[in-house]
Amino acid sequence: MTKVVTVDQGRYRSGHGKNARLLGRGPERAVLDQMIAAVRTGQSRVLLVHGTPGVGKSALLEYTEDLATGMRVLRAAGVESEMELAFATLHQLCAPLLDRLHDLPAPQSTALETVFGMREGNPPERFLVALAVLSLLSDAAEGHPLLCMIDDAQWMDRASAQVLGFVARRLLAESVTLVFGARERPQDLLGLPELEITVGAHVIPQL
Repeated sequence: MTKVVTVDQGRYRSGHGKNARLLGRGPERAVLDQMIAAVRTGQSRVLLVHGTPGVGKSALLEYTEDLATGMRVLRAAGVESEMELAFATLHQLCAPLLDRLHDLPAPQSTALETVFGMREGNPPERFLVALAVLSLLSDAAEGHPLLCMIDDAQWMDRASAQVLGFVARRLLAESVTLVFGARERPQDLLGLPELEITVGAHVIPQL
């Protein structure tokens, strides 16, 4: 079931700075609070935050990162000029974890090393790459919950979007949360829990 909430546009538009941009965003903050709290208890969560430019997505993503005290945070952003470069966004996200590749099963570590240009070889099956990323994030979350933030997701390369969409649909109890920020819903992320940011009425998901 979904809940429809109307935002006070006057409050949202008044003031300056990050705090002012969050005025009138109580329902959205509540969704993010609930999401991070669940991950701290060992669950996994996924959320696609989308809305037109300037509506306040960045402030809410910053708010989410502020909530993640004590969590490991990985960041990436889609880049329009890199949309034709396979796995470009995925490499941004996973780069801080590449020292953990040796902990993965050999076929998975080989798949990631190949797509990230760390070894020569034929392109691996995308399914194997996606399994490797799922294993890598799960391993990184052991001991500390993990927050993965991907901004400008509308500009992700297709390979990264497909892999991260696969991972998002298979997270269960790994203490991992994936948060995507986008202007519109990327095709490969359709069906994921979402939070639409508007200046008027909007729908708040039940996470």
